Amino acid sequence: MDYLSLSRAARLAGVTRAELQARIRRGEIPTFEGAVAVNDLLRAYPSVSLANDDALERTTRIKALAHPRFHAGGGETTLPDPEVLLSRLQGLSAGLADRAARLESATELLDQIGEQVDELCRLPRGQLEESLLALRDWLRGERARLAAEANPDQRAQLIVKDAFLRLMAANVKLIPSGHDFFVEGNESILEASVRAGLTLNYGCSSGNCGGCKARVVSGETWRLREHDYVISEREKAMGYILTCSHTAVTDLVLEAAEANRAEDLPYQEIRASLRKLERLGPDLVALSIQTPRTQTLRFMAGQRALLTLESGESRELPIASCPCNGRHLWFYVRRQADAFSEAVFGGLRPGQLVTASGPLGDFVLRDEASEPAIFIAHGDGIAPIKSLIEHAVSIDHIESFQLYWDTPYPEAHHQAQWGRALRDALDNFGFTPLVSGRVEDLMALIRADLTEPTGARFYVAGPAESVRATRAALLVLGVEAERIATEETAT
Repeated sequence: MDYLSLSRAARLAGVTRAELQARIRRGEIPTFEGAVAVNDLLRAYPSVSLANDDALERTTRIKALAHPRFHAGGGETTLPDPEVLLSRLQGLSAGLADRAARLESATELLDQIGEQVDELCRLPRGQLEESLLALRDWLRGERARLAAEANPDQRAQLIVKDAFLRLMAANVKLIPSGHDFFVEGNESILEASVRAGLTLNYGCSSGNCGGCKARVVSGETWRLREHDYVISEREKAMGYILTCSHTAVTDLVLEAAEANRAEDLPYQEIRASLRKLERLGPDLVALSIQTPRTQTLRFMAGQRALLTLESGESRELPIASCPCNGRHLWFYVRRQADAFSEAVFGGLRPGQLVTASGPLGDFVLRDEASEPAIFIAHGDGIAPIKSLIEHAVSIDHIESFQLYWDTPYPEAHHQAQWGRALRDALDNFGFTPLVSGRVEDLMALIRADLTEPTGARFYVAGPAESVRATRAALLVLGVEAERIATEETAT
């Protein structure tokens, strides 16, 4: 029986991984060692076809809008290198030839068994004959069942679609975590993992430090570029590669270290360039900074960084973007009575250098938790919340999520278009803007929207008074304290 990883099964069915996992948890789709059988997938999604990609395409579009890909080609799909494509074609050809040979052999074997049973059944009646008749009937029944189990056209479509996806992208499974992701086009394994929101270990991302070294347990890789770091002959024999310099030719199982907690990430100081300064209101600007090509700030969604200007002024700010694009970082700066505000609002210009130091804080997403997630932003608390939500979209693991954003500021919901775009693109995302500033109004909405709030995880960010009041109200509602993560911001 053919089995598919959850990520590949979701792609073939044209649904999100979260939707597939929800059906598995409800017992609608059986799994074996974390994989789904082709026949079970067809039973769950009988209308699957080559054109059944609506949900996947909508999700892909919103992911591209939320966090553009940082490798060559931007958000567009790029073909793999010719050598990689040829290797994948050869592998698929060998696999299809082997499958055809096995199928033909199995069919011939069943026919031969049937013929021999027919001959034995011509012997004088007796206990042996009765057993053989039963065996013959069983064989005929099994053949009939296999023939009727899945529509041949559907199965053929699924196999063709899977073959095409295997040409364009390879699936990588990490051990021991069990996380998996797709490597597409010409991107390296490391680039693909970062785009997927995972936190593989790495340092320079350019082949100099060896921090991204990992061991290939199964599958084939292709070296995209030379690297200065020297892997010993013994390590090569064991299957070690640099993920920043290799791509996946076939589906891989990769033994690699990941940062599972905020404290697992190293403290970094990176000199970056201010790419864009966008005024969102008289007292609020959005800063976009870009790190050098050989340096990416490693952080977890929801964390902070210390920004230091060339003139020396600094402020600790939540990162308002996804770790999946660590070279392009966004921050929101609210005007305050300090030197940092004077410098930012007074004369900061694109092209100037900024030092980003961090990451800081432990307001991070519980990646392993698939329960519904409720994000509550008060005022400028939208910055870390936005980072968490974009990461949640990347990992495609949370069953459903809802954003409530309450702000009293005149420019109000400066990210409302982003929230509406997510709501329109994702069936499992909701967005509710508020302007009352009253926790009572927020809790009334939550009680009306959620049938079982105690089964969700809550992420609350904003000014201390609002965050503490919201946390207290959630506890009164019956939500356990360990299900509430909070981050206090200045405004």
